[in-house]
Amino acid sequence: MSETKMNDVSSRSRKAGLRWRWLIILLVVCLIAVGLYLFFNKEQSRAAKQGQKPGPPAVPVVAAEANKTDFNVYLTGLGSVIPVYTVTVRTRVDGQLMDVLFREGQMVSAGDLLATIDPRPFEVQLTQAEGQMARDVAQLKNAQLDLERYRVLWEQDSVQKQLLDTQEALVHQLEGAVKTDQGQIDSAKLQLVYCRITSPIAGRIGLRLVDPGNIVHATDTGGLIVITQLQPITVIFPLPEDNLPQVLARLKTGKPLPVEAYDREMKQRLAVGSLLTVDNQIDPTTGTVRLKAIFPNEGNELFPNQFVNARLLVEVRHGVTVVPASAVQRGPQGTFVYVVKDDKTVTVRMISVGEIQGGEASIKTGLSPGELVVVDGAERLREGTRVELRGQSNGPKSTPGTGY
Repeated sequence: MSETKMNDVSSRSRKAGLRWRWLIILLVVCLIAVGLYLFFNKEQSRAAKQGQKPGPPAVPVVAAEANKTDFNVYLTGLGSVIPVYTVTVRTRVDGQLMDVLFREGQMVSAGDLLATIDPRPFEVQLTQAEGQMARDVAQLKNAQLDLERYRVLWEQDSVQKQLLDTQEALVHQLEGAVKTDQGQIDSAKLQLVYCRITSPIAGRIGLRLVDPGNIVHATDTGGLIVITQLQPITVIFPLPEDNLPQVLARLKTGKPLPVEAYDREMKQRLAVGSLLTVDNQIDPTTGTVRLKAIFPNEGNELFPNQFVNARLLVEVRHGVTVVPASAVQRGPQGTFVYVVKDDKTVTVRMISVGEIQGGEASIKTGLSPGELVVVDGAERLREGTRVELRGQSNGPKSTPGTGY
């Protein structure tokens, strides 16, 4: 091969090697450019994310559903338990208290023997009165026989009229004496009856006031024991005079008005009864009128002089929208609730509230049954706040109307 050909081959080889070198360099530069582009794009996205402020977290709340139900309207007053009958048992004769036949706190029936007084002085009086009567009866019979003789002699014109009249007067006098003797006998027997002290009513015996062996008198003010009737029992409670027309209107229907007795904290219902009557005048110093309710008290839930809260049911409203009272909020614009929307945000809804009874509020306008309202956690809410439901109550329970 000539030298010229060898130089051409060597020149072409160098050019081909140079071309591949530039291709490799260009590929490396492209790869570096792509890498730098991706790196800087990632850094910018990270910086953008770091510069963006995160949204506020959802506020945890408890919501309840508004229900359509029957709503009871009550009138409440703080009253006291008053027995229908309270009797202080006293002795009706003077004498020594011999036996006490009751236990303190015992339930007794009318006519049960409670105590006895020494009967011997009255037995002696009975014996004396019977003896006096026997003597006067004998004298009366003798005087009546003499009177018959005088009448026969008078018809025969054998005695004077004065003797006949005197004998008739003697007979009348002895008849009066016999009646007096009979009265003394009856009095002595009555005193013996009074020596047996019995219960005038059915009820519960209190603490014993006199011990056996003491001399008791009919004029003693303390008495022997106090008996209070527990079944039935009444509760007297006041209501404002403004509620009187509503109560009287219900009484005119002739149907009983249910009354519930609760403890002083309004947490436990003690008994259920009915309204008995309304007082005949309003107390001008307090502007209230007293009402009396009667309770069967079969389980002795109520005790005399106990303070209770009496709830009088005056109306049952049917088909009312009801929510828990804790859902109702108050602001400068009026009353409102926070309604939970489908996107888990809340909106302020202005409402008109009726009565609030037993932790439930009746809604006149502004809310529909089935909507969710916030009952707990509303203090952190504003219009549009995102919420997280931590719990959902069933809403107010349906309260069936009590028939009148």
